[in-house]
Amino acid sequence: MPLLAIPFPSFDPVLVTIGPFAIRWYALSYILGIVFGWFYGRALVRNDRLWGGPAPLTLADLDDFVLWVTLGIILGGRLGYVLFYNPAHFAVHPAEIPQLWKGGMSFHGGFLGCVVAVILFARRRQIPVLSLGDIACAVGPIGLFLGRIANFINGELWGRPADVPWAMVFPGGGPLPRHPSQLYEAALEGIVLFTVLAWIIRRGALRRPGLVIGVFAVGYGLMRSFAELYREPDPQLGFLWGGLTMGMLLSIPLLLAGIGFIWNALRGARG
Repeated sequence: MPLLAIPFPSFDPVLVTIGPFAIRWYALSYILGIVFGWFYGRALVRNDRLWGGPAPLTLADLDDFVLWVTLGIILGGRLGYVLFYNPAHFAVHPAEIPQLWKGGMSFHGGFLGCVVAVILFARRRQIPVLSLGDIACAVGPIGLFLGRIANFINGELWGRPADVPWAMVFPGGGPLPRHPSQLYEAALEGIVLFTVLAWIIRRGALRRPGLVIGVFAVGYGLMRSFAELYREPDPQLGFLWGGLTMGMLLSIPLLLAGIGFIWNALRGARG
């Protein structure tokens, strides 16, 4: 190990084992992200001041939506990983597709799954699609933060080789010290993005349906693309068109859609 490298902390990816069942940190991050996001979402719905009057959905609506969005995130995240990151492998081994415990989730796929859940649930309950989407995006960074911390604990999705003082040698990353890019993403996609969204919400963003969605999409796209500069590309993909990574390429349509949502929300406010 290089003298200046920080040794990777020895974490057990399994938090606790109960008989034949194992609770892993990664699964716990999803559970806590959904629970904390649910609590925060309820606080937003209850605060009439943020909406300029009663929220366009009830607490009961939000409570029922939790199951829908959970399924959307899990199914979309897994299918996104299968299609975007490793289609050749899963074409040969389709039985592994539902084996979530082996890892492999895509944020962009999970985001699309969340979009589908929002649209279907909003139409079913006759509530505004954009307002429900604003709530879903407002709580999203909580799950992103916890997910990236779980990636770090698992010693996966490490960064590129680095000579910075905080570089680490990851167990599966070879002998070279690397950027702890999982922590970069936890800070940017989690803490920074949550702070930005919370600030615009306090400034009245929920009164302009779609604005939180747009800022989330643009903010995530920019922060993910920046973090990808330090993250090692997936080995089965490597660098793609123009030296970009899959994470960068998938963030481009997200950025463009976010700009469209922001423009539409601000135009509606002026009109």
